[in-house]
Amino acid sequence: MSSSSSVITPEDVLESLMNDGTIDALRLKIINQLKANEELKSTTIKMAEESKVLNTPGAEKQTKRELFDALRQELEGPVLEKASKSVWELILEKDGLGKEINETVERVFCRLSGREPPLFSSSSNVENQMVREKETETKEDNCSNTEAKKRSLSEVNHSEVAIRKKKQQGDSSIDHVTP
Repeated sequence: MSSSSSVITPEDVLESLMNDGTIDALRLKIINQLKANEELKSTTIKMAEESKVLNTPGAEKQTKRELFDALRQELEGPVLEKASKSVWELILEKDGLGKEINETVERVFCRLSGREPPLFSSSSNVENQMVREKETETKEDNCSNTEAKKRSLSEVNHSEVAIRKKKQQGDSSIDHVTP
């Protein structure tokens, strides 16, 4: 797919990541990092220890299944909320997994659009990357002045993150906005 013939959408990038197994690999890394998150473990244990279900008189007389079902009903929401926040922290971090996700998405986007991927090895490459982006913009302008303006990957990422944050905060006005 060449950059002069079509616009690469986030869905195109996602489909490529799903088809080549990258999404599964990233999911596994996230799960392993959650399992290793001692703060999340200790918070969950503390929530269970302070559980109304387990601390109610007569709880010892209930079957394991009854206790498990009641404990799940009481704690599932709060535990999943904490786990979700931890996952978002991993995904959005500037280093580590967040950086890896951004670089992977950028590489796939570049491959699909026929562009050279930027070099990520050091901060000294920022200037070279800016020069390459300027050259790419010039080439795109020369290819077609009637072609729809493409958003950069960082613009897409920032707008989607902002939309997700607003949705998490319950901003209903965001339902009518497209990135």
